[in-house]
Amino acid sequence: MPHTLIPSIEKRLSGLVEVTRRVQDELSSSKSKLKPTVTISREFGCEAYPVAEKLKSLLEKKTGTTWALMDKALLEEVAKNHNVSEEILRNLGTKPSFLDDVISTFSPNWKNDKDYYKILCRQIISLANAGNVIIVGRGGAVVTKSLENCFHFRLVAPGEFKIGSIAKRLGISRNEAQELVNNRQQLRDKFVRDFLNCSLDEPTLYHAVFNNARSSSDKIAETMAYYMS
Repeated sequence: MPHTLIPSIEKRLSGLVEVTRRVQDELSSSKSKLKPTVTISREFGCEAYPVAEKLKSLLEKKTGTTWALMDKALLEEVAKNHNVSEEILRNLGTKPSFLDDVISTFSPNWKNDKDYYKILCRQIISLANAGNVIIVGRGGAVVTKSLENCFHFRLVAPGEFKIGSIAKRLGISRNEAQELVNNRQQLRDKFVRDFLNCSLDEPTLYHAVFNNARSSSDKIAETMAYYMS
């Protein structure tokens, strides 16, 4: 994905490390209060990152604690930085006991990417279980569906909105944007079908579904935060 669609990694990486360090401190002091996690699923072209950034700001103000914003780019950065990856997984402690059960429900059609996605699932589930995390994409709603502390939301929009949004954000023509939206959505659908053995279009996966063309990113984030209160 073009870099301009993805927020800065450095700030979010430091936030992720801070959240996991807090988890370790709480484990050491026997604090066990369940903290919420949010997953945001979206059709390609919907403005999930502005929503997630606004929601993060609202939740940090409300809770007085740091929240981590986690997406594909951040996961890849963690995977490239072995020391950071090890610290995060160490801080989160042992994996939840139901991880293997969750993975066993996924599609059997995995090939070369099977082991990589198992690692990714471990990170997603462990972080979601720890709480104070906003997970954008990566099938988060499906991977964490067994967790009681998770709120699942989805963004959808008509094709015209998605094409216009991508064209504006990337500075490309509408024809180029339409081709990009179609191709990327097909790739996402294939990913979910091959790895998660389901469709993210299933509305019963979510607490709420938002039409991104009808509401601003700020209004959607505010509604999510209100729903969680």
